[in-house]
Amino acid sequence: MFNKIMKRGGRKVPKSEANEPTIFSTAYRSSTGSPAAAASNVTVNHASRSTTATAGPQLQAPAGSAGSPGVLPQIENLPLFRDVPMPDRQSLFLRKLQICSIVFDFSDSLKFAREKETKRQTLVELFDFIQPGSGRLSELVQEELIRMIGTNIFRCLPPASHENTGSESADPEEEDSYLDPSWPHLQCIYDLLHRYVVSSDTDTKVAKRYIDHSFVLRLLDLFDSEDPREREYLKTILHRIYGKFMVHRPFIRKAINNIFYRFIFETERHSGIGELLEILGSIINGFALPMKEEHKLFLVRALIPLHKPKSMSAYHQQLSYCITQFVEKDFKLADTVIRGLLKYWPVTNCQKEVLFLGELEEVLEATQSAEFQRCMVQLFKQIGRCLNSSHFQVAERALFLWNNDHIVTLIAQNRGVIFPIIFDALEKNMQGHWNQAVHGLTANVRKMFLDMDSELFQECQQKHVDEEAKAKSQEERRQMAWRRLEAAAAARPLPEDMVLVS
Repeated sequence: MFNKIMKRGGRKVPKSEANEPTIFSTAYRSSTGSPAAAASNVTVNHASRSTTATAGPQLQAPAGSAGSPGVLPQIENLPLFRDVPMPDRQSLFLRKLQICSIVFDFSDSLKFAREKETKRQTLVELFDFIQPGSGRLSELVQEELIRMIGTNIFRCLPPASHENTGSESADPEEEDSYLDPSWPHLQCIYDLLHRYVVSSDTDTKVAKRYIDHSFVLRLLDLFDSEDPREREYLKTILHRIYGKFMVHRPFIRKAINNIFYRFIFETERHSGIGELLEILGSIINGFALPMKEEHKLFLVRALIPLHKPKSMSAYHQQLSYCITQFVEKDFKLADTVIRGLLKYWPVTNCQKEVLFLGELEEVLEATQSAEFQRCMVQLFKQIGRCLNSSHFQVAERALFLWNNDHIVTLIAQNRGVIFPIIFDALEKNMQGHWNQAVHGLTANVRKMFLDMDSELFQECQQKHVDEEAKAKSQEERRQMAWRRLEAAAAARPLPEDMVLVS
């Protein structure tokens, strides 16, 4: 509860601040375009919603602008890049960055409409300027570019929809997607950042000074945005940063781990788990063999526990892909994964159970015989329970496992252990399952067992008959004992103090 109060508290913005445009820029000399020498600290609100960061040189407002509500920010009309000589274009680029560093309030679409459109067009110009083969940007320009990008995208995210209503049980898949009204500007800025990162003209040694650990961490914070368009851009950009900046790779993996830990063990609320898993799916695919112990610990401590949260269905497809990638990379991990699935197997959530069975089939398809034998007893005890589920989709999905040739081969090789475990479940379905489709599929599996090993089938059947007869005999003795007790109680007179006087 304390964490929830603190989280909500950090995400509210006073109206006096929300209704005025926040103006950030850098003072430049009008003749040469060189930066001013002033430096101080500035508090930057970003996607962590409750923390502050320290930026470098102070970002000052352009001349003639005002910081009070309703005052029109002064935006200088600048020429197009094609209208100025080549040597002056980087200086012009810096001046245009100054315009793009003005952050507007988009809660009122009519307020500063012309200035907003001017900023958007300027962002498009900057995007066109940074083209592959157009030449490298100077270090100063790169520094100011990343600062402008950070000023715009690192912001306080609005409260999540469940925080506005106070509800805790809402299904994230049923909630309407939040669409950020400032997206026309944000999209241009994300396009600009993406082009800068992927450009062959971007020198990694220089760029890593500005796209540093702090920048990456705040970028990861933004994955909690409820706008799916923003999360899609973030996914693409972070994946490109991971590929280009090798020095950041361990840090990115560790930071994603921490997001998962907080989601699993504290909040169970995060909008970007699916997108982060998509990035990890590509990363896991590139792991070298033999696999590092760090990666195996990530599987055990983060990926497998991600099956626990109630909202798992929202990201299960991406999670299943990551899990399967691990098993395909190192088949010896199959036993660890299957035991992990059994540990978090849902008890009352039938829809999650269907998802687990689908994932289990994908894992078993990549499992070798030795690993299968280590976990087959616990595994088929659980599958037997699924076969007898009164929810027909669970029973049906469990029976579909026998449609997979590789799984059938594993079962056939170990039929002496597996047949006795699930035979009773099959017979119970044949005798009384309410769903006809489940009844028909059970008959097919039963016939498959008979064709596979008729002698073992007869042994299991005889054992089943004997156990039923034994259970019936015990039940009859129990009923007879109760009848004797009832008769004895009826024949015994009541004590005088318990006799009812009419």
